[in-house]
Amino acid sequence: MTQALAKHKLAKHRQGSSNAKPAQTGLWVAQVLRTCINDGELVPGAKLSQEVLGQLLGVSRNTLREAFTALSAERILTRIPNRGVFVAAPTAEDVREMYRVRRVLEPSALAAPNPLSEQALAALVQVTEAGLAARSRADTPGMANANQEFHKLVVALASSTRLDALMAQVLAEMRLVFHAMAKDPAFHGRFVLENATITALLVQGSRVQAGQAMAGYLDRAEAELLAAIVA
Repeated sequence: MTQALAKHKLAKHRQGSSNAKPAQTGLWVAQVLRTCINDGELVPGAKLSQEVLGQLLGVSRNTLREAFTALSAERILTRIPNRGVFVAAPTAEDVREMYRVRRVLEPSALAAPNPLSEQALAALVQVTEAGLAARSRADTPGMANANQEFHKLVVALASSTRLDALMAQVLAEMRLVFHAMAKDPAFHGRFVLENATITALLVQGSRVQAGQAMAGYLDRAEAELLAAIVA
């Protein structure tokens, strides 16, 4: 965990901790850590110190253990006996499982029969444009962030809080996977362009075609990630 993270991310979250009810504090801490991972602030292999986290977030060791247990069940954290708790480094089988879930969630959300609101469409257009702008600057973190937000918004089209929660878990784990592509800055750029294609189909009202395009997109992304992990 970096000093910058402690000051700018976790310490900032502490300001809102007083709004968390005691019975919900463990869930709140889990969400804070999940967000830090999803935002790329915590990387695979990072060790989580209970002492440091407790001070930064203003919570007890018991609360931290509760959060660690929840995130370990989500495969975002891993416990190593006699060493501590670490941010997980997903395996090839983890990648396959994530993409099994994504193939169910994302194409169906795009092709769902519920009305597509102007607000939802505008949000997708905005994040797509942000990704393209980051690509033009060769800004890999910017492209990665835009990609994460794009897929979050795609699942949100299903208008299901349960699916949104599941996707938040998947995206946090995916952020860890993307570290395998750090040496290939063009990886995110290729998919930023595909995001634009899918968004254009939605703007045209072609939701079924958008879902079909996403299915192919996920196949290609999985293949590239697996090739990088097993290399």
